[in-house]
Amino acid sequence: MKKSKFKNLRVFAKYYKPYLGIVVLDLICACLSTVCELVLPMIIRHITNTAQNGTMDTLMSSVLRLGVIYLFLRIVDTFANYYMSDAGHVMGTKMETDMRRDMFEHLMKQSFTYFNNTKVGQIMSRISNDLFDITEFAHHCPEELFICGIKIVGSFIILCGINVPLTLIMFAILPLMLVSVIFFRKGMKEAFKKQREQIGELNSQVEDTLLGIRVVKSFANEEKEMHRFEEGNRQFFNRKKISYKYMARFHACTRFFDGAMYVVIIIVGSLFMIKRHINAADLVAYLLYIQTLIASIRKLVEFTEQFQRGITGIDRFCEVMDVEPDITDANNAEELGDVSGNISFKNVTFSYSDDKTNVLSHINIDVKKGENIAIVGPSGGGKTTLCNLIPRFYELNDGDITIDGKSIKDVTMKSLRDNIGVVQQDVYLFSGTVRENITYGCPDASDEEIIEAAKNAGAHEFISELPNGYDTYVGERGLKLSGGQKQRISIARLFLKNPPILILDEATSALDNESELIVQKSLERLAKDRTTFTIAHRLTTIKNATKIIVLTKDGILESGTHQELMEKNGEYSKLYGMYTSI
Repeated sequence: MKKSKFKNLRVFAKYYKPYLGIVVLDLICACLSTVCELVLPMIIRHITNTAQNGTMDTLMSSVLRLGVIYLFLRIVDTFANYYMSDAGHVMGTKMETDMRRDMFEHLMKQSFTYFNNTKVGQIMSRISNDLFDITEFAHHCPEELFICGIKIVGSFIILCGINVPLTLIMFAILPLMLVSVIFFRKGMKEAFKKQREQIGELNSQVEDTLLGIRVVKSFANEEKEMHRFEEGNRQFFNRKKISYKYMARFHACTRFFDGAMYVVIIIVGSLFMIKRHINAADLVAYLLYIQTLIASIRKLVEFTEQFQRGITGIDRFCEVMDVEPDITDANNAEELGDVSGNISFKNVTFSYSDDKTNVLSHINIDVKKGENIAIVGPSGGGKTTLCNLIPRFYELNDGDITIDGKSIKDVTMKSLRDNIGVVQQDVYLFSGTVRENITYGCPDASDEEIIEAAKNAGAHEFISELPNGYDTYVGERGLKLSGGQKQRISIARLFLKNPPILILDEATSALDNESELIVQKSLERLAKDRTTFTIAHRLTTIKNATKIIVLTKDGILESGTHQELMEKNGEYSKLYGMYTSI
C-alpha cells in the first residue's frame, strides 16, 4: 500500500474517535459471539467421545449439562449479534454523516475556480454514493477482521491441541489462498475505481440534461440526449461488467480452495484415523472446525470486495478533502464592520488559473461612498471579473483592493461578503417558497420586514396574487416564476440584507421592457445611498451614474460622466451610438 493510502486510512481512522466506546463494546460482542461458535465443535467432540466410551447415563447427563451451557452461550450470542447489527451499523452511519458534513463544509470553502473546473455530478457522486460504501466499511472493517482473526487463530490453537501434523497440513493451504486473493485484489480495486468515476460522469450528464430540459425540448433534441445518455450508460455497464468479471474470478478461486481444504482433511484425516493417529470424535471436530474456518475465510474474502469499495470511497473522499481552498482568511484577519463604502483598486492584475493571459492588468479605480460606478465595454473585457474580485470570489494575482482603507485580504471573507450584495442577470432561486428565498440572507426577519422588502423591490403585488402568497412553492430554480418576478424576489432578498455595497451585474438585460422598467425602479431604490457597481448592457440605464468606466481587454480606455464621455466622442460615444441606433 502506498504512503498516500496509509495517509488516507489515518484520516479515516480519526472519525472513529468520538465512537471508541461503541467500537470497543462492538468488539467485545464480536469476541463473545466468536467464542460461542468455537465452543460448539468441542461440545460435539466431547459428546462423541462419551457416546463411544461411556454409559447411557453418563451420556445423558453430559448432553443435558452441555445443552444448558450451549443454550446460555446462544442467548449471549443473540444479544451480542443484536448489538453488533444495531449499534455497529448506527456507528457507521454516524461516521458517514460526519464525513459528509466535513466534505460539504470543505466544499463551501472552495472558490469559484474550483467549481469552474469540477463537474457537479462528480461532486454529488462523492458526497453520496462513495460515502454509502464507507458506512458498511466503517462498521464491518474492525469487526470482521477481529472476528476472522479470533476464529483463525483460535481454530489453529484448538486443532493443534488435537493433532499438530493434520493442523499444519490444513493450514498449509491458506498461503496459496492468500496469494490468489492478493493477485485479484489489484484488478478489483482498479475496476471499482473506474466504476465510481463513470457513475460520476453519468450523474453529470443527467444533471446537465435535466437542468437544460427546456433547451432540449425547444430544439426537439430528446433523441440526441437519449443517445448521449445511452452511450454513458453503456460505458457504466461495461465498467461494471469488468468489475464483476474480477469478482467472479475471485470467488471461483476461493471456492476451489474451500473444496481443496475439505478434500485434504477427509483424505488425510481418514488415513490418520486408520493408523489410529486420530479418533472419530477428533475427526468430527476437525470437520466442524474446517467449516468454521472456511466460513471465516470466505467471509474475509467476501469482505475484501467491501474493503475495496470502502477504500475506493475513502480515497475519493480524501481527494476532495486534500484540495486546499485557494482563497482563505489571513491568520490575523479582522471583521469588516461599520462600512462606509469607499473602495479603491490599486494596480490590480488578474488572470484565471487555467489561462496565462491577464484578464485585467494594472487597474486603478477610486470610488467614494454612495457613488454609482457603471462599467461598460465589449464582451470579454473583464467587467464581471472586475466586480467578482471585490467579494474575493477570485484571488488577485497582483495589486490590492481596499474598502475604507482596509485590504480585502486582511478581513474575514464572511464579514466582507456580508457587506456586499450582488444582483445577477441569471437569478438563482432555491427550491422552496417565496418567503424562504427572500429571507435567505436574513432568516430571522419578521413578516413586516419581508413584506416591506418585497414592496421596495416591486414584488409584493404579484406575490400576493400567487396561490399561497409568500408561501408559494417557486419550483426548481424558481421555474414557476417569470424572469422579472425572479429578479424582483432577488432584489427583495437584498433589501432585507441591506448591504452598504452593491454589485448589479447586467440585472435587467434578460427582461422584457415592462419587467425592465419595474426592476430598474427597484434597483434605483436599492442603490440609493449605497456604493454601487453597475455592469451595464443597456446603456440608457446608466446615464445618471456618478462615473462610467469603459473597460476593454486593453484596460480602462475612458472614464467620466455620461455627458463628459459623449463630448469626448470616443469609445463610449461609439458604443452609445450603436445601442441607441438599434
